[in-house]
Amino acid sequence: MKIGLDIMGGDYAPKATVLGAIEAYKALSGEQRLVLIGDKDIASGILQENDFNPDHFEFVHTTEVIGMGEHPTKAITQKQGSSISVGFKLLKEGSIQAFSSAGNTGAMLVGAMFSVKTIPGVIRPAMTTIVPKLEGGLGILLDVGANADCKPDVLLQFGVLGSLLAQNVYNMSNPRVALMNIGEEEEKGNMLSLATYPLMKETNQFNFVGNVEGRDLFTDSADVFVCDGFTGNVILKLSESFYVITRKKRIKDEFFDRFNYEQYGGSPILGVNAPVVVGHGISSPEAIKNMVLLSANMAESKLVDKIKQAFV
Repeated sequence: MKIGLDIMGGDYAPKATVLGAIEAYKALSGEQRLVLIGDKDIASGILQENDFNPDHFEFVHTTEVIGMGEHPTKAITQKQGSSISVGFKLLKEGSIQAFSSAGNTGAMLVGAMFSVKTIPGVIRPAMTTIVPKLEGGLGILLDVGANADCKPDVLLQFGVLGSLLAQNVYNMSNPRVALMNIGEEEEKGNMLSLATYPLMKETNQFNFVGNVEGRDLFTDSADVFVCDGFTGNVILKLSESFYVITRKKRIKDEFFDRFNYEQYGGSPILGVNAPVVVGHGISSPEAIKNMVLLSANMAESKLVDKIKQAFV
């Protein structure tokens, strides 16, 4: 199995990405081969500085890069030699079985939908994140930014996608799926949540446990929390600040330490025809390592095949 990594994506690339690749290599199995996509000459220099044999990797050389501030659609169409575009070309051809990047998030979304494309039956792909639970364990929140505006049937599908991710990658048995709302009662919420609730209540595709409020996110009330991408992104950015604030205030706490994005690697794009993971723009080598391992786990678990079966 070959796992593709864009070594040019991210605020601290290529040094952070190459160092992360070294750490990922140590954690991958012998049957998993890491393919580095980007400037081979620069990567080789970083590997040499760290006394690491470049033969442990495969390289696909390109020097073109999509910047973090570039327009996603224009960049993907006009920079077909960029590391992100080349990565998706390899993924589409089957030359790699998973692809990850800490580069331009919009370009990763557009690239995924234009190249490997959305799984038939999936209306909109979703991005996910991990939320730590106060008593231990983790939950999954989706969507966290791919779709600012959603319709009820889209949120219903997010419940299916999140449940399958929980089962197949995080080994949760019969994960509980909840709808993020402003109250627990069935009649609470805006037009979107009011229309979504009966769809989730009637489905047999996942274990729906009702509405939850923001204060329930870090409790054991559910395993998968569904919301539109606007709400999810606000929650994500707020949650990320907890770790930063506690560090600045010199508060040492195991629970808040688990809000460190580095531990989780990145956000899977669920609903496309191959494993794709988007990392944080400020990804450190540790975050890059975990992003690569997450993409490898998605490929090993056959998650995409399970999603295809669910949407037949």
